[in-house]
Amino acid sequence: MKPALVTGATGFLGWHVARALIGRGHKVRALVRGGKRVPELDVETVAGDLRNFDSLGRAVRDCGVVFHVAADYRLWAKNPAELYESNVEGTRNLLRAAAAAGVERVVYTSTVGCIGVPAGGQGDEQQPVGLEQMTGAYKRSKFLAEQVALAFARDGLPVVIVNPTAPVGDHDFRPTPTGRIVLDYLRGGMPAYVDTGLNLVDARDTAEGHLLAWERGRPGERYILGCENLTLEQIFERLERISGCKSPNLRIPFALAYAAGVVSTAWAHVSGREPRAPLDGVRMARKKMWVSSAKANRDLGFSPGPVDAALSRAVEWFRGHGYVQ
Repeated sequence: MKPALVTGATGFLGWHVARALIGRGHKVRALVRGGKRVPELDVETVAGDLRNFDSLGRAVRDCGVVFHVAADYRLWAKNPAELYESNVEGTRNLLRAAAAAGVERVVYTSTVGCIGVPAGGQGDEQQPVGLEQMTGAYKRSKFLAEQVALAFARDGLPVVIVNPTAPVGDHDFRPTPTGRIVLDYLRGGMPAYVDTGLNLVDARDTAEGHLLAWERGRPGERYILGCENLTLEQIFERLERISGCKSPNLRIPFALAYAAGVVSTAWAHVSGREPRAPLDGVRMARKKMWVSSAKANRDLGFSPGPVDAALSRAVEWFRGHGYVQ
């Protein structure tokens, strides 16, 4: 059996994809930078960097499938060009290497941020969307990277694209912006909220969706991997039941949140420290990112469970690994 290459296996979603593969008996090779290791998992590691094409040949050699999960997932960066180098050019480099090595299939992890969402409705894979609708460097870089993946698919490389929504669960090492919501809540750093909404999904189910895309997905197609559309207030209500921490009851207007984002982000450029309220994140919150996973349900057999269990695992994992004092 040929090994499966996973990029981003030292991060949240990539770790879960690697774990799911191992659970099915597959040999996993992980692309890592420097001397990094993949916690708790028995994988082969290969040193390389997505931004360096010459370093990727050994990683893809003899692989049957590549899961390109890695991304620079930041809603603020002092130098936004770094996101384009990793997310756009890094994707181009890896797909070039995969094509040259004759890889049988690539599953590219995009984001729900690249899905068009109509005002007051739910987005899907057919909703028109363009670069001008992408808020911030992260979404723009991922949109451009998705266009790179689609171009490779048109040129014959069997690339299947998955668009996860907001995964939650255990082993959110960094954590991701979604995990940060949970962590800030547990730390008491959420005194108020805005009227926004996310589609949450269990990270374990999202990883299974990646494997289903490998097995059943059509090259050149996109599949939303999501589960429950929830307002931020509803997410906090669930976290209150799970954690015992009191939910904020003050909803603030968007204008006030925007002002806080301006101040927080301006100070971040001075201090070099990540802002508590990234302005791009506030801008994104203006729209409820509610979508439908009907296509993945129908074509892939994707069937995620309720997200409460994933929220419970996230709370337990953050508390058990020293993230919450």
